[in-house]
Amino acid sequence: MGRKEGICKRCGNTKILQAKSMCNNCYKLVGTPIVKCKKCGKEKPHHAFGFCSNCYLKTFKYDQVKRYSIRKYHNIPLELWKEITKKCLICDFDKIVDLHHLDKNHENTAKENLIGLCPNHHKMLHDERFREEIEKQINEKLSHTN
Repeated sequence: MGRKEGICKRCGNTKILQAKSMCNNCYKLVGTPIVKCKKCGKEKPHHAFGFCSNCYLKTFKYDQVKRYSIRKYHNIPLELWKEITKKCLICDFDKIVDLHHLDKNHENTAKENLIGLCPNHHKMLHDERFREEIEKQINEKLSHTN
């Protein structure tokens, strides 16, 4: 039995149709009650515990999603990422910290090649106007820690 493409009667998009002349997304939502999400307050399809699916994932599955993303984009374990991104190497800012590869090779995931930088210092490092200044500060900090 082949799949047929057509216009979904619920959303109006041209997609591969499931049962009742609806696309897969719309078919899954039929019968799913629309609720006001406890977290974001938006009217969305109910997922679980009074949350929409996005808020449910953020609330209950955050570590699993984070672990998957870190592995996918950086190819390192979540624990190593957390250790490296505890604080900015230069200014000790600890709210938001990016991962930076010292040798600019994203395939090299050795711990010695990875440092944590706050968004400001990370952006400055990748801007040629400030690169030399930031590299000097990084080298000073790394030489003091060794």
